[in-house]
Parts: sequence; C-alpha cells; structure tokens
Amino acid sequence: MTEVSEKKDVQKLQRTIVDSLEDVKAQDIQVFNTEHLSPLFERVVIACGTSNRQTKALAANLRDDVRDAGFGKPRIEGEENGEWIIVDCGPVVVHIMQPTIRQYYHLEEIWGDKPVRLKLGAARPQPNPKPVAAPKEVPKKTARKTASKTVAKSAAKSTAAKKPPAKKTAAKSPPTQKPVSKKTVAKKSPPRPSKP
Repeated sequence: MTEVSEKKDVQKLQRTIVDSLEDVKAQDIQVFNTEHLSPLFERVVIACGTSNRQTKALAANLRDDVRDAGFGKPRIEGEENGEWIIVDCGPVVVHIMQPTIRQYYHLEEIWGDKPVRLKLGAARPQPNPKPVAAPKEVPKKTARKTASKTVAKSAAKSTAAKKPPAKKTAAKSPPTQKPVSKKTVAKKSPPRPSKP
C-alpha cells in the first residue's frame, strides 16, 4: 500500500471514530498525531463519557461503526468497570474516560504536542504546553553531598524493605495503686477490754 493511501485510511478511520463518538454524545473529543512518538499507532483520540453506562455505550458504538466502515474489529479493554476504556483500532487508539479519571491521568500531557484539527475550517488547535523546569546550578561539593545522602537513604530503605516488620507487642503496665489516704492510716482500732 502506498503512503498516500495509508494516510487516507488513517484519516477515514479517524473521521469514523470521531463521528461515532459524537453520535453517543461524547464530551471533549481530542485527536493527537503520534506518528513521531510511537511506531505502534498514528493517532490517539481522547474523549469523555459522564458515567460508566455512557463510556460502555461509546465503546460499543465505536466498535460497531469501525467494523461497519470496513476496518478490522477493534480490541477493547476496561469495558468491565467503564471508568477508562481503551479501544485499539490499529493505527488509532481511543481512550474513553470519565472526567475525573481523565483529569487525574492527563494523557494530553503525554500525547498532546501535535493536536489534529477535527473539522475543516475549525481553528487550528494549540498544543498542550509541557512544563519545563529550568535546571538549577548546584556547586560540585553540594552535589556530592546530596548524592551521597540520597545513596545512603536508598540503601537504608532497601535494607529496611528486606527485613520483615517486627511485631509490636503492647507493654502491659502494672495496675495503678491508689494512694493510701491519711485517714485510714491514722485511725487505729480502739483497744479491747481485757477479761478480769
């Protein structure tokens, strides 16, 4: 197959997937070009469903639509719980997630540097900026001390991890004795009269 026809197939599959997701009211659909990041697939699609039932319906509809469009049957994982379902359509991988899961894992940070325009005439999507921390200059002596401390800490952790945790036994405290009151000590019983 030529490269041009492969590109058209990927675009057709991408359009089929986006249309299928829109049919079941998926939210916040985003498509990213990942050809430069992975040789396994060319696109990553991320979409949200509001409940387990909707994410499962999105995955089922997507599977049927992709098969009806003439592509192979996609593999689906995560359909049991419905929080995050992955639909592998070959050159396109679809992540159908609930909003809290999507926000937690933030896949756009991994795959989002080349967003794809979903519709002709739409504004060109902006890539997600990746936070880049400026490297700090550390003096060599400080770096050596920090490195040796890190090595020592990791060695201590590894030896502690190998030992089974010791069982803690509760120490029994002796019963507390009440202080003897002065009244009871000071009182003496009266002497008994003796017999005549």
